[in-house]
Amino acid sequence: MICLGIETTAHTFGASVVDDGASKGDKKIDRSKVRILSNVKDSYTTEAGGMIPKDAAEHHVAVCGRVIQEALDKAGVRMRKVDIVSFSQGPGLGHCLRIGAMAARLLAAKHNLPLVGVNHCIAHLEIGRLVCDAHDPVLLYVSGANTQVIAFDGGRYRIFGETLDIGVGNFLDCFARCLGLGFPGGPKIYELALKGKNYIKLPYVVKGMDVSFGGLLTNLKQKIESGSSHEDLAFSVQETVFAMLLEVSERALAHCNKGELLLGGGVACNKRLVEMAKRMCEARGASCFVPEPEFLLDNAAMIAWNGLLVFRAGETIRIEDSIIRPYWRTDEVNSKLSKACLAAKARPYA
Repeated sequence: MICLGIETTAHTFGASVVDDGASKGDKKIDRSKVRILSNVKDSYTTEAGGMIPKDAAEHHVAVCGRVIQEALDKAGVRMRKVDIVSFSQGPGLGHCLRIGAMAARLLAAKHNLPLVGVNHCIAHLEIGRLVCDAHDPVLLYVSGANTQVIAFDGGRYRIFGETLDIGVGNFLDCFARCLGLGFPGGPKIYELALKGKNYIKLPYVVKGMDVSFGGLLTNLKQKIESGSSHEDLAFSVQETVFAMLLEVSERALAHCNKGELLLGGGVACNKRLVEMAKRMCEARGASCFVPEPEFLLDNAAMIAWNGLLVFRAGETIRIEDSIIRPYWRTDEVNSKLSKACLAAKARPYA
């Protein structure tokens, strides 16, 4: 079966075509036959300041038709060969989610195809398991708005730790904005941190299994105003924040008795975070999986792949019911879908 997936949760408009290599009547999927035929995207960026949701949505409207057509062309697939249309239903920015939802509804209605809404967070986990051949990992999901430690436990996907205020990606973007850098800020902070030599003590806020960045951001603003080195602050921010994230991730590995850590989300492209994660896993005898950046950043391949899993679990959505869900939590995805996703990945995979 072939799925056309559309991703528009934030700054990225993406379209992807994925073929699971199985027929409509098959109950099981052979992972070796899954093919990501295309994965095209166009992202909204700025030279200064942050992301304005209205402007990002206007960007998505402008590139929508071209990106979808390019995905179909690269895949060598015409719409009459597509079996399912899936879209990122949430969580995300409402302005941006609406554009992808409208495009998916239009294509599903025009070509009389099943429509599937996908949870963006679980899609990150599932694409990571697919491309990394992970079995049953703890996911450290670190992106702009989302910071969560996710694992399958007790019959469904659950959140074992999360941010109490802003996501780590948004925190880094805000910090970059305070330094006069543009959006996205994470890569610029990483480059600046490479020049830092001295660690500046910063608030380390871990509360049980949760983390908090709001107070840290306020502290950083004060240090910037007092003339602290931007390079040293960037270095110190990465060391502090990534240690916080890996502390709660390691605790989740121990609590769930799992031996795999999977990184997901755009912030996981940071080489220092990857280095620290691998060291932590090595120390406790666990495996660390890091997908290629193409699948860490927001992308439509994960929406198409998870759309296939959701469809095979028997879940589709009527066009009139396909409302966006900007605040759709990972642990609100019903247990039937959670179990179906895990079953599709269980070894032996057949």
